[in-house]
Amino acid sequence: MTNQLDAVKADLTTYLQDARDAVLWKLEGLSEYDVRRPVTPSGTNLLGVVKHLTGAEALYFGESFDRPFDGAPGLWVAGTDEANGDFWARPEESRETVIAEYRRVWAHADATIDALPLDALGQVPWPPRNKLTLARILLHMVAETHRHTGQLDLVRELVDGSTGLRPGDPVLPDVAADFWPAHHARVEQAARAAAVAAGESVPD
Repeated sequence: MTNQLDAVKADLTTYLQDARDAVLWKLEGLSEYDVRRPVTPSGTNLLGVVKHLTGAEALYFGESFDRPFDGAPGLWVAGTDEANGDFWARPEESRETVIAEYRRVWAHADATIDALPLDALGQVPWPPRNKLTLARILLHMVAETHRHTGQLDLVRELVDGSTGLRPGDPVLPDVAADFWPAHHARVEQAARAAAVAAGESVPD
């Protein structure tokens, strides 16, 4: 049974690390402006997501298990920052510092994961389930980080067209460059046809 639990922990940690690596790759090769600029109406930006995930790992793998991580950004959802304050980097917060803190929190989180059994209970600040096992928290952070990686997939594509999970693997069909404008137009036409068939108005 112990070997099975160790294998589960190792698998979850691998999935978490894969997402962490993808998060940072999404920033590579971009200007200071492009890693910070808001791409959605709610302000989603690349560096801000890294900052948020640093705070999340610090809370879940640090504070929750009485293993505090010094210097982590607060989370607005936990009431420790202004509304959405952990989702953007101030001008004085350098890219290098934000990334270094994210890498530093990995080591802290991994030490917690290594030190504790999966059934160890952590204390989180949200009711009604304030006490969660390490297994539940680890699963949450895998899902949380992959969810934010999906956001960054879209943000990076909108910034410079880059796609994929890792360098050299765009996770798109190998087609000529002129395929994509035609494909976009085809999808748009299909959406409009479906809307008309449903009796909806279609924007010009």
